[in-house]
Amino acid sequence: MMIQFSILRGHSDTVSSCHFCYGDTKLLSCSYDKTVELWVCCECNNKKDVEKDFHIHIFEEQHTAQISDCSLTPDDRRMVTSSYDNTVKAWDMETGKILWTAEHDGIVTSCNISYDGRYVVSSSDREIAIHIFDSVSTTVVAHIFSLDAFCIGHHKSTITRCCFDPENQRVTSGSYDKTLKLDMITRSTSITINEGHSNAISDCWFTSDGHYLCTASWDKSLKIWDIKRGEFKCHEPVSLNEGHEGSVSSCVFSQDASLVVSGGYDKAVAIWDTDAGYKKLSLKGHWDWVTDVAISRNKKWILSASKDSTLRLWNVEKMDDVPSVTEIRKERGSKIAQCEQCERPFLCLQHSDSEMTSKCIFCRLSSPLRKILSLPPSVSPDL
Repeated sequence: MMIQFSILRGHSDTVSSCHFCYGDTKLLSCSYDKTVELWVCCECNNKKDVEKDFHIHIFEEQHTAQISDCSLTPDDRRMVTSSYDNTVKAWDMETGKILWTAEHDGIVTSCNISYDGRYVVSSSDREIAIHIFDSVSTTVVAHIFSLDAFCIGHHKSTITRCCFDPENQRVTSGSYDKTLKLDMITRSTSITINEGHSNAISDCWFTSDGHYLCTASWDKSLKIWDIKRGEFKCHEPVSLNEGHEGSVSSCVFSQDASLVVSGGYDKAVAIWDTDAGYKKLSLKGHWDWVTDVAISRNKKWILSASKDSTLRLWNVEKMDDVPSVTEIRKERGSKIAQCEQCERPFLCLQHSDSEMTSKCIFCRLSSPLRKILSLPPSVSPDL
C-alpha cells in the first residue's frame, strides 16, 4: 500500500502558503514569485484524471516582492495577501481586482482573516509589530508592538506567524524570540508563553473550537497547549517529538482535532495521531523544504507547499493500511479506549504510564502533572 499523490506545478519560486477552499474542491497557493494561484482539485472532485489538476486563475502583477502568506474569508469571496513589499492587499476572488492596500513600515511576514471575516491581522518585521484592522474599511483596531506602553514585553524579534482564534477574540503570534503571545483584539492585554520551545516558533494553529493550540518550532518539536482554560500557565504542554529530522516549519489540526499535520525542513510531511501522541506516517517526495501544510475537512487529502516551487496533494484516506502504520500499532499494541474523564473514545497505545492509557491527550493536558509523551520506535521511510 503506497500513498498516492499528484504534483502541482505552476509557481516559479518557493510556495509560501497553501489552503483548501470552496468546500475542499479548490486549492489556493501563494509564492515568492509574487503570484497567487487558485487550482481546481480534480481528485477532490472525484475526477479520475489526476493530471488535470490545474490553476484556473492567477492573481499577479500587484505585489512587487515575495508574497509571504495568504488567507481567505469564510465565504471564499475575498482574500488577503502579505508581502515583502511592505503591504497587505485584499482581493476580490471573482474578479481578481484589488479592494484595498494597507501599507506597513517594513516587510510583512504573515496575515490572517478572522473566522467571522471582520478583521485582518498582519505582522511586520521592522517594528516587530502586530496590526489588527477592519477587513472592509482598513480602520486600525489595534497596533501592538514592543514599545507600546501596554506591551513592554511583546516580541523582541521577527514575528513568523499570526492568526485569530475561532472565537474572534484573540490573536496569537510566534516569533524568532522563542515566545508565543496571546493578545485580546479589543483590550490592551497580552499573555506570554516563553518556556515552551528552545528555538524559534515557526507556526501556530488553533483547534476548530479554539480550546487548544499547536505550535511548531525550529527545535524540531511540536507542542499542544490548553489555551481555553489557561492550563498553560501552570502545566507543561504535550510535546510531539522525533517526527522531523530538522526544524519544523508548519502545523495544522484536522477539523476534528484527531490529527496534526506538520511540515519540515527535512523535506517531509508528518501526520500525527493526536490522541495517542505519536507520528503515524511520514510523506516524502518534495525536493526541498516543506514550507506549509493543509488538510481537508474530511481528512482524505493533505496539501503541502515547498521551497521546490511545487505543491503536492496526498491521498491519505487509507493511510491506516500502510504497512508502517500497522507495524507501529502491532509493535506497541493499541486499542480503542474510552477516556475516563470526558468519556470520548480514543486510540490508546500501551504505555507504562497508567494516565496515558486512561485519558485522551486533551484531558491529559488538564492533569496536574504533565509529561512528555514517549513515542514508538522510528521506522523506515514510508515513501
